[in-house]
This record gives sequence, structure tokens and C-alpha cells, in this order.
Amino acid sequence: MLDRRIKALSETGPFSPPANGPGGASIGEALAWLDRHINLELIESGRAGRYGEPSLERIRVLADAMGDPQAAYPVVHVTGTNGKGSTTRMIAALLRASGLRAGAYMSPHVRRINERFAISDEPITDADLAVHLGALAELERFLGVRATWFELVTAAAFRWFADEAVEAAVVEVGLGGRYDATNVAQGAVAVVTNVELDHTDILGPTRSHIAAEKAGIIKKGAVVILNETDPEVASLFEEEAGRVGAAAVWHRGADFGVEDPRLGVGGRVVNLFTPAERYEDVFVALRGAHQADNAAVALAATQGFLGEVLPDDVVREGFASVTVPGRLEVVRRHPLVVLDAAHNAAGAVALRAALDEDFSGARRVVVVMGSLGRRDPGAFLRELQDDRLSAVIACAPASPRALPASAVIEAARDLGIDVQDGGEVPEAVERGLALVEENDLLLVTGSFYVVGAARGHLVEGG
Repeated sequence: MLDRRIKALSETGPFSPPANGPGGASIGEALAWLDRHINLELIESGRAGRYGEPSLERIRVLADAMGDPQAAYPVVHVTGTNGKGSTTRMIAALLRASGLRAGAYMSPHVRRINERFAISDEPITDADLAVHLGALAELERFLGVRATWFELVTAAAFRWFADEAVEAAVVEVGLGGRYDATNVAQGAVAVVTNVELDHTDILGPTRSHIAAEKAGIIKKGAVVILNETDPEVASLFEEEAGRVGAAAVWHRGADFGVEDPRLGVGGRVVNLFTPAERYEDVFVALRGAHQADNAAVALAATQGFLGEVLPDDVVREGFASVTVPGRLEVVRRHPLVVLDAAHNAAGAVALRAALDEDFSGARRVVVVMGSLGRRDPGAFLRELQDDRLSAVIACAPASPRALPASAVIEAARDLGIDVQDGGEVPEAVERGLALVEENDLLLVTGSFYVVGAARGHLVEGG
């Protein structure tokens, strides 16, 4: 237990500038301090040393010293292999349409770290982010705890939400669930989008191993929204729910779901149902057939959280307003340029379906692609390949974990796809643009780092 001096420190609000931390300094200095911490998003797990061992000890010490800000508001906790970012944003949009001041914590970001924190769809300001990182710098120094980058960012989000008096927070798991830093929160609703093979070096070699880690977010009294339909995998979540005393488990198909999804202009039109209500012809302003499934999960999670039926106009407003940067995002139309941060084989399946349906009018598809280590670019391209895929421009993401462009080149050649080395991401994008004509599509994909750099080059001019 921490003594009363630490408790008093945590109740004083923003800390005075520390001797060797950012304090109230600029956002650049604050981020420089943050970046001096180990970032498991940037390194291979096998090289993470002691930080690679699963533990919630450091984040619990930080949260305890701050007075457990994550307990100041109810939480919807979202895990899954794919779709959790879009689902998190949809839940936040529905809560906002319901009149709640809702926070959302997401990862990773596409361009700026501020994107990870939002209240009422507005990202945190540089000034506020610097204040909260400064508080953590002083607290970390006082406690003698050396946290990871993600633990500090998570703690900053929880603290900001509490200071801003949000009425709810939708929190996306960073990795797995049981030992993820976000799991110090007691989720009133636990959402599971799906379970696929990803991060097997950390979470385990089978879907069952991965499910066991993700099931760790289920808490006593929680409503579990289970979108995973494989009986063997789903049973692991049901067992965990029974073991910890969850209030209920809602199953896709039986308790909630989507019917008759159709292509709409800039999104999908769907019929949705929950245990209490049906909604007809709802427009979801996101491209891709998989977003219809995510919408069903989000609607069920929101109803489970509020404990009441959502009015029809709230549902329509929420889904019509949702945006997800870097997910089937159209950033140019002449020629068509689409950014999508799919990064594993399951994501490539969803991406291929979207190309076939949402972008069926494109004559040829040129792909700019880069991957991170421990990914399989061959498996990704096999799922993506069709007769329209005419060329791949390989690049390496700006990350220490990046696979060299040669790995993508080799995978493409093995599949008989024309491929060239594009250099860095902006150069690769320009090479791709030189290959596409008016009726073609340039797709940038494979990693958030690739999509972020491409978005900066095409949209933000840097």
C-alpha cells in the first residue's frame, strides 16, 4: 500500500514541473520524455526483456497513486483480434448520440498520439496531453517505477477522462486483455469482436490460447458481448464469465446481430437486432461488409451498458456520424486512393471483400504495402490477390519492427505478382500513383505505420 504522502500527492491535481521530466513544458518535450520509455509497439517481444513478462504491477501502482481515476466513470472494455478499433468508435458515437459525455481510448494512432484520446469525438489537445504526461513524469520519479510507454499513455488517458468528468469511457485493449494495461479498469461491459491468430509469439500459438488471454477482461457483474461464434473458442469466454460472476453473456446470432447488409453510398445499410429491439435500414457510414458486424456488436454493447433500449433516432445518428481514419478511407478520387491498415491475413480477407464490393468499379488495383516483423506478407497477399491486382510497390514502415521491403518483394514474386521496391513510404506512394490511371485504384495497406505515413504525405502534406 502507498502511504498518505503519496495519496496527498495524487490529490493535488497537476504536478509542478519535475527536475528531469516534462512537467508543464511543451508537448515536444513531454513526448521526448515519453519516448525514453520502452515501447513494446516498436520492438519484438522476444527483445523486451523484463518488460515482456506479463504484469499489471506497474500500471496498478500508477493508478493507485493517482487515486484510481479509471474507477471514476463506468467503462466499456473492448478486445478482439480485428475490428476492435472500429467497434470502439461506434460505441462512443452511440453513447454521444445518447447524450452522454463519453471518452474513447484507442490504439494505435495513425499520425499523432493525440488520436488515441477523445472526448465527444474531440482529441486531446497538446496542452492537456503535456499536463498529464508531466504529472506522470513526477509521479514515476517519486514512486521509483519505470513504466512502459503504453502504460504511461493508458494512465494519462484514465487521468484525463477523470479530470474532464466523462460519464462513460470506451477503452480498447492494446494487446490481448488479461495483462494489458487497460485491464486495471473494471469494465461494466466486456466486448469480444473475434479471435484470430495474431501476436502468437506473445499470446500463444492457438486460438484457444489467445481467447484465454482476451477473456481476462471479463469482470464480475459485467455484460459480455460475444461476437466470436466458434463453439470451442466461445466456450472459453463463457467459462470465464461463469468463473468471475459476469451478469450475462450475449451471443451473436441469438441475442444480437445483423441482417440483410447492403451496399450504401459511402457505407452500409443494415438491419440490426438486440435482445430488446430491431432497427431497420440503418446507415453505417463506414465502408466494408465487416463493418456491419462491428455495428451489431457496438449496438449490443451500448444497450448492455445503458441497460435500456436505444431510441431509433439515436441509433441512426450515432452510426451516421462515425468515422475511422485509416480504415477503408478514401483520400483521393481521381484516381481513387484508399488507405486501410489491415495487417494480418484475417484483415486481408475483410479488405478483399471490400475491394470486391465497395470498390468493384476499379479496373486495376495497385498496392503499396509494408509489414512489421512476425507478420507473413505472403499470407496477406494470398488473401488479397485477384485478377485486378496488377502490381505491388513494396516499402518498409518507419518502425524498428519493420520487415525489409525485400520480404514483401519475395512474397509477391512467389505469388507471380509484379512487384518493385518503392523505397520509403512517400516515394512508394508516388510510384504507385504513377502506375494508376483514372479508373484504377491505389491501395495503401499492411501496417498502421505505412498508412500513417501515406496519410501524412497525401492529406496533410508532410
